[in-house]
Amino acid sequence: MKTRSTCTLWFALLLGAAAWTVPAPVSAAAPQVRLQAPGFYRMVLGDFEITALLDGTHPFPAAEVLTKARADKSAGRSKLFTDDPEQANALLAASDLKAPTEGSINAFLINTGSKLVLIDSGAGTLYGSCCGHLIENLRASGYQPEQVDEVLLTHLHADHVGGIAPGGIAAFPNAIIRSSKLDADYWLNDENERAAHDFLRPMFEGDKASLKPYILAGRYLPFEGEQEMLPGIRAIPTPGHTPGHTSYMVESRGQKLLVWGDVVHVAPIQFPDPSVTVEYDTDENQAEADRERIFADAAKQRYWIGAAHISFPGLGHVGERTERFMWIPGEYTTRMSVPAQ
Repeated sequence: MKTRSTCTLWFALLLGAAAWTVPAPVSAAAPQVRLQAPGFYRMVLGDFEITALLDGTHPFPAAEVLTKARADKSAGRSKLFTDDPEQANALLAASDLKAPTEGSINAFLINTGSKLVLIDSGAGTLYGSCCGHLIENLRASGYQPEQVDEVLLTHLHADHVGGIAPGGIAAFPNAIIRSSKLDADYWLNDENERAAHDFLRPMFEGDKASLKPYILAGRYLPFEGEQEMLPGIRAIPTPGHTPGHTSYMVESRGQKLLVWGDVVHVAPIQFPDPSVTVEYDTDENQAEADRERIFADAAKQRYWIGAAHISFPGLGHVGERTERFMWIPGEYTTRMSVPAQ
C-alpha cells in the first residue's frame, strides 16, 4: 500500500521528467550569412579538366548599351531599349528578367595534364568591390596562382585582363600572358586612347597597368592569327567586339569546348536576336556577323561553349528551335567523367 509520502515523491519525479522534455525557448534567430558559395565548377573534357571560375557579378546596363541596326541600315544603329523597348522588355520578361540584368564574369581554367592554362582573368580591381574574386575562387578550387603556366586572353577589355595584375601586381608570377597582337596594338596605343569614346578610355589605362609587370618581365607574348597555342588549345580570330577578339577551341579525345569571350553579353536577348550588339563593340557589324556564324556552327556541331557573360558557370550548348537560337545550360554533375554530346 502506497503511503502519502510515496505518492508525493512520484508526483515530484514526474514533474521533473516533464521539465526535462519541454524544449527551452529560443533566445534569438540564427543570423543570416549573406555569403555565396565559392565560385568554381568543374567538368571533364576528354583527358582535360575544365574549371569554370567566377570573378563576380554586377548589374549589366543592358538598357544603356544594347544597340541594333535601324530599318535603314545606312542610318547606323540605335539603342534597342529606346527604339524598340517593347521587344527588348518582352525578351527579358520571357526569362523573368528586367534591365539591368545580373552579369557574370567567368573565366576558365584548363588542366591538360601537362599544362595549367587560364583563359581570361576577370576584372581584378578595375570593376570595384563586385568583382576581383577569381584568385580566391581559384584557390578554393584546389589550385594556386603560382601553378598557372599560361594566361590566354580573349581580348583586352578590363573585365578580362584586370585579374592578371590586381593593383598593378602580377597575380600569376610564373605565367606567360598571351593575347592577339591586334588587340595589343590597339589598346596599348596612346593615340587610339585619345581618339576613343569617353566610356572606353579607362580600358586603355587598365590594360597598360595590368600588362606592365608582365611586359617588364618579358612574359607578355602577343600572337597573330589562328594558331595552336599549345597541344589541344587553338586560337581562332573572332574580331568585332575588339580588333583582336579571339576565341579558343579546346579539344581532347574528340570532345570540344569553344571559350568564346564576349560573343554574348545578354543571353535572353542576343540568342533569339543575334543582330543585337553592344555600344562598345569596335565593329558592330562584324560582331553581329561573327555571332550569327558562331551560333549556327555551334548549334550544328554541338560542341561545348564556355561563355564569359552567361550566368555562372557559363558552360552549355547552343540550340536552335523554330528558327531561333537558344542557350542550353549544361547539366549540373558531380561525376568527373567525359560529358556526352
